[in-house]
Amino acid sequence: MVRTETVFAPKNILRYPRLDTVLMVEEAIQKAKEYPTKAELLRSLPKKIMYQTFNLIIDYLEYSGKIRVDKDGAIIWIWDPEGIRKLLKNPKLVVR
Repeated sequence: MVRTETVFAPKNILRYPRLDTVLMVEEAIQKAKEYPTKAELLRSLPKKIMYQTFNLIIDYLEYSGKIRVDKDGAIIWIWDPEGIRKLLKNPKLVVR
């Protein structure tokens, strides 16, 4: 398993994002009607954030399994803990 400290180690990072900023980006991805690219998502945010901070948030969300960035650059929200709980409760739905 890769340690978090090595993945997000300081590499000329001026500042780390605050929790409210991470949550703002998560909410924007979840509420998007289409799968946005990074540039579209950044422009759609209600508050301006530094591009370096934005990239760090995208990296974190992808590392944590909440989003995927496809080959065309579209950002897709994939985190669904409630759906997984339902799936695990119904043994008929579990694919083996």
